Amino acid sequence: MKSKIIVLAFVIASLSCYLVSCTQEPTLTGSPVSTTLNLPATSYTYNSPTGQSDDVVSLGRVLFYDTHLSANNSISCGSCHKQSLAFSDNTPVSKGFQGVMGTRNTPPIQDIGTMNTFSPPSLFWDGRQKFLINMVLKPIANHVEMGMSDPNALVSNVQAMPYYSALFTKAYGSSTIDVNGIARAISAFAGSIMSTNTKFDQVSCGQGTFTALEAQGRDLFFNKFNCNGCHQTQTVVGGYQQGGGSVTDPGFINIGLDLNYTDNGRALITGNSDDNGKFKIPNLRNVTLTAPYMHDGRFATLDAVLEHYSHGIANHPNLDSRLKGTNGLAVQMNISDQEKTAIIAFLGTLTDNTVVTDPKFSNPFITQQ
Repeated sequence: MKSKIIVLAFVIASLSCYLVSCTQEPTLTGSPVSTTLNLPATSYTYNSPTGQSDDVVSLGRVLFYDTHLSANNSISCGSCHKQSLAFSDNTPVSKGFQGVMGTRNTPPIQDIGTMNTFSPPSLFWDGRQKFLINMVLKPIANHVEMGMSDPNALVSNVQAMPYYSALFTKAYGSSTIDVNGIARAISAFAGSIMSTNTKFDQVSCGQGTFTALEAQGRDLFFNKFNCNGCHQTQTVVGGYQQGGGSVTDPGFINIGLDLNYTDNGRALITGNSDDNGKFKIPNLRNVTLTAPYMHDGRFATLDAVLEHYSHGIANHPNLDSRLKGTNGLAVQMNISDQEKTAIIAFLGTLTDNTVVTDPKFSNPFITQQ
């Protein structure tokens, strides 16, 4: 009888361990969760394109970096949008709150607040959102990214943090915390991250000059290879609207990455097979900091990107006309190694070091080891 009891106890203990291992969310490694804030006595001065107060943007900064906006308190918006990488990530796809990998590369979020408010371009790689205030909640609710699908649970998590009552009161004049206030603040912070202090901007304004190599790269980029026909580097937002696609659906093109795409991009939203393989034209500001590249992060370097255009463009039926030769097939640009070096040097002039170092965009939480 005693042996039966021992066996039964062992079975119960084993079953308990099995249930715990199956139901517990995995603990993620990385920056430890912290609730200690390092905020200035007065708010930083922000440039909000939508006219939000500095206190609203400051609240958004805290929310942006707070891991308590995820289902298991393990990940924040800033976990994937890293300031030092121009608010992108240095991996082909980012890891979500349960350690599951996403399906698309994390795009930089700089300059998305400068877009036309009355006719906003589409957001995300496939353009499934148009308004920033709606976009910021999607990664939070996503079942892979942050897992907070219940808006009430999101509000409860924020309410539970002792620092938010004062921050919401300062921002909105009331300590009431709701989803709209959260979204408004995060979108205000994300929208305030603007990259306008590059060497390219300075030279365009008559301040300084390009080196000989940068000047050659600019000429190749604008003229011989017409890269600017899509990327529109002279505008802060790049090619989101002006750079390509149809008149009614601008900013999305197929660049011949594959003959058969496993991810059909824009077509998944429009339902139109003519959009198969089309993705949003990226903003190239700070592009030297945002590797790897493309919607799936397939290219580790800018040299690899240029090699794609040089010899790797696939003859997809939806290939953009600017990437076809006179025979209607994918063009081979035959970019020489020296020309690649020059183009990359020019792309370096699109780097804005103030964005990646400015403390008002930094993580306000004090890391506890």
